[in-house]
Amino acid sequence: MDRFFGLLVSTAAMFMFLGGASRADENASNPLAAVNNVDFRTQWFSSQPGDTIDTYIDGAQMLTPQLKLKYALHYDHTNVTGSTEHNFDTLNLKPIYFPSKGKLGDEWGYGTAIGFEAIFDLGDQSKGIGPGAHQLAPLVGIAFSHLSSGWTLIPLVQHFQSVGDGTDISQTTFNPIAIKPFGEANWLKIDAKFPYDWNNDSWPISVEFQVGHNLSQSAAAYVEVLVGVGNDRPYDAGLGFGLRYNY
Repeated sequence: MDRFFGLLVSTAAMFMFLGGASRADENASNPLAAVNNVDFRTQWFSSQPGDTIDTYIDGAQMLTPQLKLKYALHYDHTNVTGSTEHNFDTLNLKPIYFPSKGKLGDEWGYGTAIGFEAIFDLGDQSKGIGPGAHQLAPLVGIAFSHLSSGWTLIPLVQHFQSVGDGTDISQTTFNPIAIKPFGEANWLKIDAKFPYDWNNDSWPISVEFQVGHNLSQSAAAYVEVLVGVGNDRPYDAGLGFGLRYNY
C-alpha cells in the first residue's frame, strides 16, 4: 500500500506542472456538468473484513441540452468472505434533468438538477459482492459556480430505496461536492458523502479527494484518495485511478 500511495502522490504532483485549460463547470467530475464522457476507473478499498477492487465504466451522455444520462457498470474483486471472489456488482442508470440556470449577482452562476438513479443488483451476496437488492434513488441538487475563482460548489441530496426482494435498503445521503481548477489544466475535487441509514440508525460517512489533469481537449487522467470516517464507515481507506475520454 505504501508503494501505491507514493505512486499516487508522485502522479498528482506531476499533474500540477502540466499545461492546458480547465473549467470546473465543464469538468465531467462534476455530476451536473452538461458534458459527454466515458471514464475507465479502478478503486481499491481496505476494510476490516478484507479488500475490494472495484473496476468500472463510468460515463455520461447528453440526450438533449437539458437531459443527461449517467451510467456505470461495476465489476468487483474481493476477499471479504475469506476467499478471493469476483463478480459483476451493479449497473447504474441515472437520468438528470436541468430545469433552470442563471446568475446570482455578478460573481455566481447556478444550475439546478433533478433526477433519479436506477441501481440493478448484479452481485452475489455469498461472494460478498453487490448491495443485495435493486434500488431506486431520486435526487435533487444545485451547482453554484464562482466566476472569478473557478470554484464550483454542488450540494446534492439523494434517497436510496430498495425495490423487490432482497436486502431492505433505506438510506438518505447528503453529498456536498467542491471542484477547483488550478494551474493550467488541473483540478481538485472534494466529494463528501453523509448517508443516514434508516434501518440501522448509522452514518457510513466517506470522503473522496481527486486530483486530475486534462491531457488534451478529449482526454484526462486523475488519481484519488478515499477515506472512511467514523465508527460506521463503509471502508477504512482507498486509492483510485481513472482515465477519461470527452467527446
